[in-house]
Amino acid sequence: MGSIYKRGSVFWIQYYRNGKPYRESAKTEKETEAKRLLRMREGEISEGKITGIHFDKVRFNDLADGFLADYRINEKKSLQRAERSVRQLKTFFDGYRVPEITTPKIQKYIEKRLEEGKLNATVNRELSALKRILNLGLQQTPPKVDRVPHIPMLKENNVRQGFFEHSDFIALRDALPSYLSLPCPTSSFFCP
Repeated sequence: MGSIYKRGSVFWIQYYRNGKPYRESAKTEKETEAKRLLRMREGEISEGKITGIHFDKVRFNDLADGFLADYRINEKKSLQRAERSVRQLKTFFDGYRVPEITTPKIQKYIEKRLEEGKLNATVNRELSALKRILNLGLQQTPPKVDRVPHIPMLKENNVRQGFFEHSDFIALRDALPSYLSLPCPTSSFFCP
């Protein structure tokens, strides 16, 4: 159970978590808004969530360092790719607090990367790293992230070109001079 009190003309709230008192300015002169904030904090505590003040202190750089540490600890082969993605993400999200990383900001990041001429696949790898960074923060005890925003992925159209269809291969094989052709084994997909 919490309480509301006034300091000067501004209301403050006091609540308890794990037996420890916490005080926070409601940043308002209206008692009803202070009551609403107190109910919200008490609801977060009853759900086992840490109150919102802590999430505001976590920055993107802290989470990115944890992401790279996870790659090193698990000896993932794609560590260099992860480091490149984090370097690129830091050019945009450097210094951001976790609640500031929203879907509209992520979309601005995507637009910026596409304007730089980057391919959709490259941007998607960076967005996947961002999603993993935020999910690792959410899995921490206590969590460093209260929610992971929707991260839109781009459609990739990187179909390989220059490969033969079977009929094209047969035509080429038959057109080769005898010194380049190989004898056909009796049960081969490549022989008629």
